[in-house]
Amino acid sequence: MTATTHRWRTRGLAALAGIAAGGLTLGVGELVASLAVEPAAAPFLAVGNTFVDLTPEWLKSFAIRTFGENDKLVLLAGMAVVLLVLSAAGGLLELWRRGAGVAVLVVLGGVAVAAATTRPTGTLTWALPTAAGVVAGAAALTLLVGRLRPRAADADPTESGESASAARLPRRQVLLLTVAVAGLAVLTAAGGRRFGRTLAEVREARAALRLPAPPDPAPPLPAGVELDVSGMTPFTTPNRDFFRVDTALDLPRVMPEEWRLRIHGMVGREIELTFDDVLALDLVERMITLTCVSNEVGGELAGNAVWLGYPLADLLTRAGPSPGADMLLSTSVDGFTAGTPLDVVMDGRDALLAVGMNGEPLPVEHGFPARLVVPGLYGYVSATKWVTDLELTRFDRATAYWTDHGWAAKAPIKTASRIDVPGSFADLAAGRVVVAGVAWAQHRGISAVEVQVDDGDWRRAELAGEASADTWRQWSWEWDAEPGNHTLRVRATDGAGELQTDEQAPPFPDGSSGRHSVVVRVS
Repeated sequence: MTATTHRWRTRGLAALAGIAAGGLTLGVGELVASLAVEPAAAPFLAVGNTFVDLTPEWLKSFAIRTFGENDKLVLLAGMAVVLLVLSAAGGLLELWRRGAGVAVLVVLGGVAVAAATTRPTGTLTWALPTAAGVVAGAAALTLLVGRLRPRAADADPTESGESASAARLPRRQVLLLTVAVAGLAVLTAAGGRRFGRTLAEVREARAALRLPAPPDPAPPLPAGVELDVSGMTPFTTPNRDFFRVDTALDLPRVMPEEWRLRIHGMVGREIELTFDDVLALDLVERMITLTCVSNEVGGELAGNAVWLGYPLADLLTRAGPSPGADMLLSTSVDGFTAGTPLDVVMDGRDALLAVGMNGEPLPVEHGFPARLVVPGLYGYVSATKWVTDLELTRFDRATAYWTDHGWAAKAPIKTASRIDVPGSFADLAAGRVVVAGVAWAQHRGISAVEVQVDDGDWRRAELAGEASADTWRQWSWEWDAEPGNHTLRVRATDGAGELQTDEQAPPFPDGSSGRHSVVVRVS
């Protein structure tokens, strides 16, 4: 073996040792967080959630637009790659100079401590998981690379067979120790997931839950609300297909028996409810379409479901809102906040504290055990998942998560329409073609939909039945398609007679606008 080969193998082992030590740091942090603090205090999650909070708006919009509901998975994968590289570099630095790699680990730990302790629900105790992880990782790095350093200093380990054999011995020892440390890292991380509240336990609690039959069930759907068109968006969105956009990298794990809702602030009296208290109320069931403000024109971040819950207005009336209150500030168990105009909640619409979705308890991904649903507003100001706190306050006194990032404080949903069939760039046969889609303007309803081919006249589409002004509405139009390339456009008119604007606007700061179009080829 040449001296050059020896050096490269030693460096490779040092890099692997750094990766193993970095993994042990995260694993021990995960374990301590689950056993002694909160799962969210684990260094990996704390840094990830803080990164989400600090990400500039253009990058968040790009991530949602590009990766959709997989944006969190992409972020976590990217973080893992960065940590892998930094850990390997730490191992190499420790080989080059004693303590240099440990210093990198300490600096990264400091970043994680700052991230954890500054989380909305974080305290000084949230520093403990990272501190424990750094101690374990530093000890492992020092041990592993320390066994390589004497051999790395040899000028030429190949001068004799004896020295070459001696050179291989510590490398084998370090390799075995590195594998052991990596295994320990996996065990501690898995232990953290196992000994803490697991997602499986919450799902089991949800599966065992039996929701009461509501005294006021959702009205039967009128005939003709759903068109029989192949490829059409279903009128009711199955839970598994309902869009999910939120800031939670790790799903909050809240057991129903531990859940509490506090109502306070500018009220006559504070109220605290348990989950059983909510289930004992006279629940109502309503079908409501939700829309994410990040939805692009023609996008799929909208869904329609039957929600079971208790009217928010009745709940707040029990607390007695003060005359000066104009905001309902809702807070999730993970610290996310949303500011909802109080007059909207109290104006008679079906704003709910929801506990059920499409005949089931809320899925964990959609806020189990309880969330808010307010028709007519984009979700970032109205649809707080895993909600645990409702504060009556004022817009001139408080701000919420997304408004702190520059989004509009009040966000009524804009009239929107979408062509589902045919899809963009579809190849069609000449003749009769069905063009169909959905339109929505929650709490105003849809009164008309029109379709345009190329730059021709706008043609009235046939509307499906209307379930309520708070749901989307399907539509269809039959087109005598002629050969060639064509552009199809759609526009809707809301229940107040207001025509959907053709002014193009991005989602930021108060929702996208414009008219959806698809290009097709007819042969």
